[in-house]
Amino acid sequence: MTTTQANAQTAGKYADVNGIKMYYEIHGTGTPLILLHGGGSTIYTSFGRILPELAKTHRVIAIELQAHGHTGDRDAPETFAQDADDVVELMRQLNIPSADVLGFSNGGHTTLQMAISHPEKVQKIIIASAFYKRAGVPDAFWQGFGKATLNNMPQLYRDEYLKINHDSARLINMFNKDVQRMENFKDWTDEQIKSIKASALIVIGDHDLPKPEHAVEMYRLIPNSRLAILPGAHGEYLGEALFAESNNASPESFVMIVNKFLQSN
Repeated sequence: MTTTQANAQTAGKYADVNGIKMYYEIHGTGTPLILLHGGGSTIYTSFGRILPELAKTHRVIAIELQAHGHTGDRDAPETFAQDADDVVELMRQLNIPSADVLGFSNGGHTTLQMAISHPEKVQKIIIASAFYKRAGVPDAFWQGFGKATLNNMPQLYRDEYLKINHDSARLINMFNKDVQRMENFKDWTDEQIKSIKASALIVIGDHDLPKPEHAVEMYRLIPNSRLAILPGAHGEYLGEALFAESNNASPESFVMIVNKFLQSN
């Protein structure tokens, strides 16, 4: 357990947000930086490696989204639009008028939605290993959802969820809602992506799920954007939990890139 994880019990809080109990943690001081995890994940499976480093220079607000981790569920499907609305409502309750946002994977999709539908709430955005249209990832990715079962979910994610909730029915519910959301994934239009006013850093690994060509396409569409293609698979460059045993310095390098981007004019 990292020091940050050990501190989570005291850092973790809940807010009543649009009908759910939303879990969040605040670490560090400085300008606010919101972290949004990937599908099936928690704050720590996505960001455990880099959260302590980011908290040295930012007020990090790490959030668990609908049905994930400690956060409750509602009698409605997961959508990126709802997640974006939930984050914005939490920001209102925390008296955060606007913030920088780092979203990984599905968290990156929520970040895109925030930049499109709540532009006044975001300053700079980091879109990590996300895509804006179905063609941005290989066809095989979409073909897998029709026959997906809980066995397709990495054991590490299942174990982490059950450590928090001790309820296999809730785990299956989260998995099914995650699958349904991706089965129903609708492209954002090029016009919507072009409309993003926030400065954006688009990051993928060179062996990631999104294609490098797609990352370049997003980079060309978002008016004020930067692009980084780093060594590694999906989340490896930021130290995602599936790569916890990796002895590379990519997460530290990623934090340096993020900090430089956030400090730039």
